[in-house]
Amino acid sequence: MSEQKMDVLKLLYDYFPMSVYTGTRLVFISEDYRVEMTQHKRTDYSQPDNSLPLVRVRIFKKALNGEFVPGHYEDFQLPSLSELATQIERYVQFAVGKNIRENV
Repeated sequence: MSEQKMDVLKLLYDYFPMSVYTGTRLVFISEDYRVEMTQHKRTDYSQPDNSLPLVRVRIFKKALNGEFVPGHYEDFQLPSLSELATQIERYVQFAVGKNIRENV
């Protein structure tokens, strides 16, 4: 795991104070949802934006048996950290219907 990989997640942690940083991901948990953010490196070196961090946001919904079931996911790759955080927040807010900066 690279230092840059951890730095982006740590910086995003400042934008989302309700999250938990596990060392490999940011996690938000509520009664009904679990949201995970992880950073990935693109392996397609033909892409011009390959140097930008790629953050994958995965949303899990709690099933009737109490387990979290994978649902939506989206990859974000934006040059500005504040824009990255804003777009992630909007995506999650629309997907789960709640603001993750306050409480999932």
